[in-house]
Amino acid sequence: MKNIKERQFILLLSFLVGLITGVAALILKNAIHYTHHFLTHRLAVDSANLLYLAYPAIGILLTILFIKIFVKDNIGHGVSRILYSISKKNSLIKSHNNFTSIIASTLTIGFGGSVGSEAPVVLTGASIGSNLARMFHMNYKTITLMVGCGAAGAIGGIFKAPMAGMVFTLEVLMLDLTMASLIPLLISSITGASVAYFFMGKGVLLSYVVSEPFVINNIPYYILLGIFAGLVSLYFTRFSMYLESLMGKITNIYQKMLVGGILLGIMIFLFPPLYGEGYNTIQALLNGDTTHLVNNSIFYFLKDNYWILLVYVLLIIIFKVIASTVTTGSGGVGGIFAPSLFLGAVSGFFVARLLNGFDFVKLSESNFTLIGMAGMMAGVMHAPLTGIFLIVEITGGYALFVPIMITATIAYLTIMYFEPHSIYTKRLAKRGELITHNKDKAILTLMKLGKVIETDLKKVSPDATLGELVKIISHSHRNIFPVVDEEERLLGIVLLDDIRDIMFNSEMYDDTYVRNLMILPPAILEVDAPMDVVMRRFEKTGAWNLPVVQDEKYLGFVSKAKIFNVYRRVLVHFSDE
Repeated sequence: MKNIKERQFILLLSFLVGLITGVAALILKNAIHYTHHFLTHRLAVDSANLLYLAYPAIGILLTILFIKIFVKDNIGHGVSRILYSISKKNSLIKSHNNFTSIIASTLTIGFGGSVGSEAPVVLTGASIGSNLARMFHMNYKTITLMVGCGAAGAIGGIFKAPMAGMVFTLEVLMLDLTMASLIPLLISSITGASVAYFFMGKGVLLSYVVSEPFVINNIPYYILLGIFAGLVSLYFTRFSMYLESLMGKITNIYQKMLVGGILLGIMIFLFPPLYGEGYNTIQALLNGDTTHLVNNSIFYFLKDNYWILLVYVLLIIIFKVIASTVTTGSGGVGGIFAPSLFLGAVSGFFVARLLNGFDFVKLSESNFTLIGMAGMMAGVMHAPLTGIFLIVEITGGYALFVPIMITATIAYLTIMYFEPHSIYTKRLAKRGELITHNKDKAILTLMKLGKVIETDLKKVSPDATLGELVKIISHSHRNIFPVVDEEERLLGIVLLDDIRDIMFNSEMYDDTYVRNLMILPPAILEVDAPMDVVMRRFEKTGAWNLPVVQDEKYLGFVSKAKIFNVYRRVLVHFSDE
C-alpha cells in the first residue's frame, strides 16, 4: 500500500480476487459433480428409480441443518443479495459467504435440487472481493468494483467464459462501464477462466460441433423461438415469485422442507431430467439424443412416439420452473443460471421438433437447442449480451452468432413488454433498493435520509404563548418552528412568514397561543423513506423543507438544498475515475 499506486494496487487486487474466486468455482463444480455421480451412477437407465423420491428431501434437510447450526444467516438468492449489499450495505458482504454457499449448494444440487451452482459461486466470489477490499481499507467505490470482480471471476471460472463474466457484471450487477472498472473486471474474469483451464483442460462445458450452418431463410423461426423464449421467461419470473410467496407462508422450516422435498421428489421421479443442474440433458439434446429425456423414467416407453414425446417435453418446461422454485423455497440453496440454460435448451428443442412435425420446414433441433439457451438467459435475467457471449463461449458455437443474437434480442424485447425488471431485481426495485445504470437513481439509492436530517430548528410547545414564541425566534436563525407535544410527537409547524404581521404586537403576546398559529406541513417524511420517494414528495408539494418523523415522533427537518449539496458530493465520488 505504501509503495504501490492505488491504480496499480486495484489491478493487483483484481488479479488476486480472480485467482481465489476461480479456485472456489473449481471446488464447487467438482464437489457437485462427484456428489451427483456417487448418488446416481448405479441407477438403471431403462426403469424408474425410487431413490429419486428421497434424494432431494435429504439434500434440502442437510442444507437446512447446515445453515441453522453453522451459518445462522440467510444465504439464498445470491445475486439479489449482492445487489442489495451494493445499494444498502456499502457493498459489504459477511465473510462467511466466502465458503458457506459452496457447502450449502453442494448439498442441495448434489442430491438433486433443481437449481444451478452459479449464483452461489457468484455470491462467494463477490464476498471474496468485498472482504479482500475491506481488509485493505478500500473505499466504497473500490469495494463495489471488487464485488464485481469477484462475480466476473466466478462466472469466468465456472463456465470458462471470461467475456460472459465481465458482461454479466456490467449487465446484471449494473456496474458502470468505464475504463477504470473495465480493466479490473477483465483481469478477474480472465484469471478465473485460466484457473479452470489449468485444472480442467481446454474442453468447454457443453461441447458442440455446428454441423448445419446459419440459413438466412430460417430467420422467421429464430424470431419465433425468441418470442417463445420471452414468454417462457415471463412464466418463469412471475410464477416462481408467486410460488415462492406461497412457500413463504409455511413458517415451520421442517414442514416447509417436508412439503418441498416430497413435491420435488415426485417431480424428479416422473421427470428425471429435472434432477440437479441438467447439463447432461442439455448435452444430450445438443448431440441429438432425445432418448436421454426419458431415461430412468416410467415414461421410457415413449422414446419413439414423436407427438407424445413432444407433450412430455412441454411438461418438463412447465415443471422445471416449479421444481426450481420449490428447491429454493423449501430451504435449498442454488441459482437460476442452470435452470435458465436448461429451459432454453428444452424450449429450443421443443420449438424445432414442433415445427419439423408439420413437414413444411426442416430445422436443426441441435442448433435450436443451443440458440434457445441464449434466448432464455436474455429473457429471465434481462441480460441479452450475457446470454449471447455465454452460449458461444461454453459451446464454441460461434458459427451461429447471428441467430443467437436475433433470438436473444427478441426474447429480451418480448419480456420487457410485460416485465420491466428481472427475477433478480424485481423485489429490490419494488422497495426502491436497486442501483441501476441511471446515475441519478443510483445516487439517490446510495443516499440515506437519516444522513441529511437537520436538527437545529427550535421546537415549541402548542401551549406556548406568542410572547414565548417571539423569544424563541430571537435565538433562532431558521424560519420554521416545529410544534411538538410532551411525547415529542409532531403536531404542526409555525412559519415565520405567517406571524410576521403580529409578532411585534405586544398586546397579543399573552392571549395568543401557538396551537392557534400552527399549520400542518405540506408532507411528513418517515426516516426510512427511500430518497427517490423523498424527492418526489418535494416535487409534488413544492416545499423546500419537510419534517422527518419516526413512529410519529419528531426527528428534524430535511431541506432540498441540503440534499442537493450531498447529491453533488456523492456524484463526484460515484463518477470519479
